[in-house]
Amino acid sequence: MRKNQLGKSDLYVSELTLGCMSLGTDKTKTQEIIEHALSVGINHLDTADLYDFGINEEIVGSAIQNKRDQIILTTKVGNHFNKDTKDWFWDPSKEHIKSGIKNSLRRLKTDYIDFYMLHGGTLDDPIDESIDAFEELKKEGLIRAYGISSIRPNVIREYVKRSSIDAVMMQYSILDSRPEEEILNLLQQHTISVLARGPLAKGILSNKGQQQIERKSRDGFLDYSYEELVRVYDEIKDIIGVNSSFNTNALQYVLHHPTVASAVFGASSIDQVTENAAITQATPMSEEKYQAIKAAAKQVQYTNHR
Repeated sequence: MRKNQLGKSDLYVSELTLGCMSLGTDKTKTQEIIEHALSVGINHLDTADLYDFGINEEIVGSAIQNKRDQIILTTKVGNHFNKDTKDWFWDPSKEHIKSGIKNSLRRLKTDYIDFYMLHGGTLDDPIDESIDAFEELKKEGLIRAYGISSIRPNVIREYVKRSSIDAVMMQYSILDSRPEEEILNLLQQHTISVLARGPLAKGILSNKGQQQIERKSRDGFLDYSYEELVRVYDEIKDIIGVNSSFNTNALQYVLHHPTVASAVFGASSIDQVTENAAITQATPMSEEKYQAIKAAAKQVQYTNHR
């Protein structure tokens, strides 16, 4: 599987990232899914301290214990949570970031994080303080690179101006084209990569998309009504052809922009990993097909999340 440099760092991540939030709490099953992901060429795992209130990190840590050198490991910080009461509050302070990594390292059973992200962010945050915390962790050798997970254009711009982030994780798919208007080219100009989460739009853009639309999207998705989702799905299906994988085309679409280093998908089974990893055997997406798919979808913009 192709690997792409993450920003200006020395990290090279596979073009597909296994998002670990959906793995569940069965340790044996999780280990099997992760091992299968590694076997098909995926080297990047994404988790967060908040997922299952630390349990996800613990399970991932156990699964990768003897494979740490094969993996680019990402986790996130910024949500100050109580595992017992299952509540949390936003805390981007330097103190929390520097204490949060100690807990993540313990749960993940490792002595460093490859890529560490702030798990959100607003313009009201002490941004310089947060940046200082990440820079200190980098100097201390506890992290190799850092970035933010955010869909807020104004927050992203502040980090572009004020920090040395190497990547931004954001929601991006055929149905969620918001980054195309404001963010992707800006990040490319500053050699900052994108980790595109939600590329399959909750399964709507998968091979089982029609069933997902009927089961889970009767009330629509983002700016799309149910009727629009049905229309767009059918139009894209006609463009890609009946024998072409919808998963593959949806993943190829977000990877088409040169600043997107990896498409982040969730999986709760080995079959889902296999289905997405089929991208390695696919013919590259042509510019003509890319433009046709783009034209079929609605061009949505950021209104909230400023």
